[in-house]
Amino acid sequence: MSVTYKLSKKPHYQISYGDIQKTLEAMGVTELSSRAISQAVIQIRRSKLPDPAELGNAGSFFKNPEIPVTQYETLKAEYPNLPGYLTTPGQIKVPAGWLIEQAGWKGYREGDAGVHTRQALVLVNYGQATGEAIKSLSEKIQASVLEKYGIALSAEVNFI
Repeated sequence: MSVTYKLSKKPHYQISYGDIQKTLEAMGVTELSSRAISQAVIQIRRSKLPDPAELGNAGSFFKNPEIPVTQYETLKAEYPNLPGYLTTPGQIKVPAGWLIEQAGWKGYREGDAGVHTRQALVLVNYGQATGEAIKSLSEKIQASVLEKYGIALSAEVNFI
């Protein structure tokens, strides 16, 4: 078995995802580069994600699921604002944060375990939440999204 890669010497930047293009414009970037895109992504994350030193969190808690195009089209008819990005032929990646937010979880809090107020993809510990409390909250979110959209969310974090 072998694999052959054909790489381009000229970079092809994908900036249509999320707020990257808008942030690059706000930064005054006129010439795209890997460094400029990296700085834009860092700026976006800092504006949306809590600093773990200030508020306990594991960053993005769930993976963005990929679903068949046919399922996406059915959901899009019911939820016209549903974002999606073609990944491979026949598969669409849907933002888990959007699904969680639209299911009503953004800003939700159960004791010291909660969903961040600015980014629904981030589960946070407001003080003394146990790992079990965070895991329990994540399972409730997964069940809710599965029931509402028929999409199973997978945790991006590892439980030990």
